Amino acid sequence: MTITNPAGFQNRFLARVLDSLIIFIGVGIISYFIYGKFYDSEIIYPIDYAGLIYGILLPIIWYGYTLGRRMAGNRIVRVDGKRVGIGTMLLRDILGGIIYILTLGIGLIISAFMIGIREDKRTIHDLIAQTYVTTEPPKKRQ
Repeated sequence: MTITNPAGFQNRFLARVLDSLIIFIGVGIISYFIYGKFYDSEIIYPIDYAGLIYGILLPIIWYGYTLGRRMAGNRIVRVDGKRVGIGTMLLRDILGGIIYILTLGIGLIISAFMIGIREDKRTIHDLIAQTYVTTEPPKKRQ
């Protein structure tokens, strides 16, 4: 399969910002009803866990979209054209995240440059998971 309509840096960044806001506000609202506080230093871990679950499960269920990605108009797809699955998303988010942590963020900076330099706009975590981010909507039958 050929890579069609790869998403650029601004589009991907906007999706990340929107998803972060959705997670922060969503967890804040839930914690307000449970603890009576919208935000507290003690709920930082639930935000991390909610973000991880949201970022891994929602693209599996919703053709590669998260809410932020849907609003920004991009989605995650596999290079072979199949839908992303749990293994793909774990490789992409967990292993990719570990690499970024182990390189003290240098891998993340390199990935940002890769979006601008590479024609297919694939990053380190895209290469690991054999995925790319596209602005192409899903086909009717996938």
